[in-house]
Amino acid sequence: MLTLILGGARSGKSKLAQGLAAAAGRVAYIATAQPGQDPEMAARIERHRADRPSSWRTIEEPLALAGAVESATNDADAILVDCLTIWLSNLCWEHRGAAPRQVEVAARAELARIAAAARDCHVILVSNELGCGTVPEPAVTRAFRDIHGLLNQWAAEVADQVILTVAGLPLYLKTAPNHEGSR
Repeated sequence: MLTLILGGARSGKSKLAQGLAAAAGRVAYIATAQPGQDPEMAARIERHRADRPSSWRTIEEPLALAGAVESATNDADAILVDCLTIWLSNLCWEHRGAAPRQVEVAARAELARIAAAARDCHVILVSNELGCGTVPEPAVTRAFRDIHGLLNQWAAEVADQVILTVAGLPLYLKTAPNHEGSR
């Protein structure tokens, strides 16, 4: 099963994702963020680590997301990917000289592999909803927002369940068959 959880910053999407994952049993948590030289990002990563149960297996993978998901299916009941937004940012940086279309193709190919892996395990994808704000000034930011919007659409299309979080509350946009208590 593939679940996509969308929301804005501090909307409660990670907390919801962690609750869904914990209910499944053995959890592999795939973290896509890298602290780099940013102390604030390093502090965020540490907060996320502290929020996770110590029994969860953490895989830090900033780029090869599909491969990490595929290998984690062998010993997990749920795989939580937090988050697609940071992963896409890493992918865009890795392909910074490429045309946006090339990044789209690479992102869609990774997502297809993740969706295939979700046949064997509950995969939970967390992603930011960036399309509700103003049009950003720099062209590079607009290009990222556009690719990200497409990525969210592609993920929602293949997902069995799509949940939007607002102010900590889940809004079920697409419900998985036989999913009880979702509304």
